[in-house]
Amino acid sequence: MKRVFRLIPLIIILICCQRDPLKVDVSGVVLKLSIKRLDHDIFLVTPDNKEIAIQKLRQTYGSFFIAYNENVIALGNPTDSLYPTYLNTFLSDTMRVLSRLKIDSVFSNLNDLEKKLQDGFRHYKYYFPHKAIPQIVTILSGFNQSIVMTNDVIGISLDNYLGANCSFYKMLAVPEYKRVNMYSDKIPTDVLYTWAIAEFAFDESKNNLLSNMIYQGKILYFLDAMFPDEPEHIKIGYLPEKLEWCKKNEPGMWTYLVEHRLLFNSGRMNIVRFVEPAPFTSAFTTDSPGRTGAWIGWQIVKKYMKKNRGISLPDLMMENDDQKILNDSGYSPEY
Repeated sequence: MKRVFRLIPLIIILICCQRDPLKVDVSGVVLKLSIKRLDHDIFLVTPDNKEIAIQKLRQTYGSFFIAYNENVIALGNPTDSLYPTYLNTFLSDTMRVLSRLKIDSVFSNLNDLEKKLQDGFRHYKYYFPHKAIPQIVTILSGFNQSIVMTNDVIGISLDNYLGANCSFYKMLAVPEYKRVNMYSDKIPTDVLYTWAIAEFAFDESKNNLLSNMIYQGKILYFLDAMFPDEPEHIKIGYLPEKLEWCKKNEPGMWTYLVEHRLLFNSGRMNIVRFVEPAPFTSAFTTDSPGRTGAWIGWQIVKKYMKKNRGISLPDLMMENDDQKILNDSGYSPEY
């Protein structure tokens, strides 16, 4: 019996060590998130009701409506005298009409999306209780930016999430590596990724490959915390087989970066080819995905947080010493 009692604390310790620290209980976080549908409401404007309908849109969507018109669909300020004419031309365009029908088909309701975003922002509120939560608005962008932001609003361009095989994207010659992420399940992580980029800005004072890799790794780890049950390939935007390629070739990629002394290289093109979206990483084979530097940065940050359990997510997001994160992670992938 004494041996059994001695084993119980050991078992408890082992269970605690193996538990995923990001799987936290957010049931007590009070947050009611709702989505406003500007993509629907804007089509309520007709030549017969234009003055009243436009005024209602301005009241409902505030400064975001101005930003949307000026910066996303490029129709100018809604107070301009010619704006109703420009808006009518935009809404009656054949591609707009067809994309609206497709949106209504793919997004017949937003219940699942609303639930997923609410869960993500509940996790955000858990870690950052004093931070504000943005209003979510769905828009029709004319296939421009997927996620747009003002200070307190995030706009989701539903016409950019109609499915990788959507005929519109092929017609517009959207590259395949971009099309693979243009589906509805990608929206929640895209929203929180964009929000994190705005909330935790990149430190421009140390702009080299390592700093960009670690920064991207921190943002991806942030997504781990917001969506602990979401598959990794969705978070980084890879096909599952591309994620497996990274796992299989991790030691070789790291060796290449170290031996070619690229980590502290501040050349713009050097940074772009490892952290920006691309069909593949030009330094590696065509079987590789793009953003392999971001993926490695993610692995470094995960190792850092695993080895330093006392560091909180807010602590991580505020830590700008990239060399410290690398050193304290003990990152050294083996063949």
